[in-house]
Amino acid sequence: MRNLKLILSYDGTDFAGWQVQSGRATVQGALASAIGRLSGENVLPQGSGRTDAGVHALAQVATFQTASTIPLENWALALNHILPPSIRVLEVGEAADSFHARKSATAKTYRYRMYRGSTCPPFLARYVWHYPFPLDEATMVAAAGIIVGAHDFTSFVAVDPERVERMAADAEDCPDRFEGVKPTNVKPNHVKPMNVRTIFSSTWAREGEELVYTVRGNGFLHHMVRNLVGTFVLAGKKSVSLEDFRRILSACDRSAAGPTAPATGLFLVSVEY
Repeated sequence: MRNLKLILSYDGTDFAGWQVQSGRATVQGALASAIGRLSGENVLPQGSGRTDAGVHALAQVATFQTASTIPLENWALALNHILPPSIRVLEVGEAADSFHARKSATAKTYRYRMYRGSTCPPFLARYVWHYPFPLDEATMVAAAGIIVGAHDFTSFVAVDPERVERMAADAEDCPDRFEGVKPTNVKPNHVKPMNVRTIFSSTWAREGEELVYTVRGNGFLHHMVRNLVGTFVLAGKKSVSLEDFRRILSACDRSAAGPTAPATGLFLVSVEY
């Protein structure tokens, strides 16, 4: 058996997210179908994470095992011939048997794009959140810096029905994954360990008519980036002060934070191993 590692780029607009869902088009489902047509095998490729419906990826990583003897250099060309144009395989390589796209990941980078101009060009509409209303962008920059470090991000996590199963699997396979990570803003007996993540960088920057948020961390929770963006916008509207933002982070209560930003502006940029 060979353990193949794929790097994918996709436009998530027409998909119900990464994960296979009955009766709905998904990236994982399309990729599994393409692999099956190519190799005759029934495999389910594992991604580095489950992007939500409408979320895009510049470099998603996926792994799957195959007994096929198809030459390595032919996989990308053949898969791209079968896959819809909105999904492209950029690279295919062989990985060690122990390598897993999700469990082996050490860091990820996401980017969120807001278009601030009065009229959003139609060819950008699928890839940005059009927000032409007044915002104090300097306050949003300051708020973004507050989350750098290890924190419990319960205030920014959405309900995920399958999370318990994944937590059990991770605890069994990667017992030391969160060793040494201690939240800085909550009492130890209040911590839900799997909600603790370490953010290495968190910045907003102007790029022409766009205000772009880039965040890099050791992992991200369900809807975490979009919920952060929604709350940063409240700070930009002056509905939430910087001190309020700190209290929201410490509250470990989803109802304390802002709304979920639209999926259209979110991109998985890269995964590190």
